[in-house]
Amino acid sequence: MYKTIIVAVDLAHGEAGKALLARARALVDQGGTIRLLHVLEEVPSYIAAELPRDLNDRRSAEAKVELGLLADSDDVTIETEIRSGAASGQIIEAAENCGADLIMIASHRPGLSDYFIGSTAARVVRHAQCSVLISR
Repeated sequence: MYKTIIVAVDLAHGEAGKALLARARALVDQGGTIRLLHVLEEVPSYIAAELPRDLNDRRSAEAKVELGLLADSDDVTIETEIRSGAASGQIIEAAENCGADLIMIASHRPGLSDYFIGSTAARVVRHAQCSVLISR
């Protein structure tokens, strides 16, 4: 069905990531690629000044290990990628860079703040140039 699928995961919610990846395996074409993406939110500079300098490197290394464990597969090609910045923008940019056919992302039940600010999934849906599958 799809040649290239971006699966955006929040490693803090591991079970949702596993469920998304299982769905992606069922949807990807034979010989297709799944790109497992995790976005590290940038720490505001006024907070970063008080944190260890190598914190971002450690966060990235930990995320790389967790993505590697999640991506362990023999039946389909799974690439991993870690980006930093605003999650919605990075997800959309990653999809555009690799010519993705589908973006898959988990979403929580919206709260009051989501109606005013908008969730990451909502921003991805509004701005993506390809299909988006949201899982709850």
